[in-house]
Amino acid sequence: MTAPMNVGYDAILRVWQEADTVPEIEHAWLFDHLMPIGGDPDGPAFEGWTLLSALAAQTRRLRLGLLVTSNRFRPPAVLAKIATTVDVVSAGRLDFGIGVGSRPHPPAARREYPAHGLPFQDTADAVESLAEACTVIRRLWTEPAPFDFEGRHVRLTGAFGNPKPVQRPHPPLLIGGRAAATLRVAAEHADLWNIPGGDIEDAVARSALLDRYCARIGRDPASIVRSMHLGVSYEDPAGARAAIAAATAAGFTHVVLGLPAPYPRGVARWVTDELIRPSQDPGAPTG
Repeated sequence: MTAPMNVGYDAILRVWQEADTVPEIEHAWLFDHLMPIGGDPDGPAFEGWTLLSALAAQTRRLRLGLLVTSNRFRPPAVLAKIATTVDVVSAGRLDFGIGVGSRPHPPAARREYPAHGLPFQDTADAVESLAEACTVIRRLWTEPAPFDFEGRHVRLTGAFGNPKPVQRPHPPLLIGGRAAATLRVAAEHADLWNIPGGDIEDAVARSALLDRYCARIGRDPASIVRSMHLGVSYEDPAGARAAIAAATAAGFTHVVLGLPAPYPRGVARWVTDELIRPSQDPGAPTG
């Protein structure tokens, strides 16, 4: 994952194109913030979906997505169209990540909304809106005829998605978050669930809660891939390897490694040699 803040486009493109040549790296991710949430608060921050489409056009193998889209930023029918466009541009490589959107913490994320004239829903409404968005987006991706939708937060008349995504029946849907209310939405809609951070005890507890929510609606919990975002320090590869090992031992089989900028030359190969291969071969020397 390369957070597109306080870094140049050329640097992100370099890392993604290098990663595209490394088979051990399966996915590449951006985030969805309109202003920096770390470092210089007045520095550059690229819009995630626009940048993702550009990177999709300049890579060939990597699966790609946003970890995760803020449902508060864009109307869901517009977002469905944007995501379809990226899936077409990438020839079917999109993993569609979505979440409630920035909470008041960190404070740097909260300022995005008034700065761009966007409303900031309270938590209950934002979660309910996320559930409606997931329903509408999937229908726009799959239904062959126009439809109307009347929800509390989403109202559509004559909604229709054309073209459809390349992937059938639709791109995998990843829901990110750790709150109980978000996990209820994930139980119903997610193909993958991502939790940020490396607090393994909390992640295991949240994963067990997701299992219980799945059981309540008759869904097999094993049908949802467990994903975790882990930050990387270039000075402490052993710490990153330990975090990867703990995450995978806890059942998180989809691990997203957050790379801090500036990105060293050859960072994708460094990630592979220092983090991925040693984690796949526990008997290998750790250095």
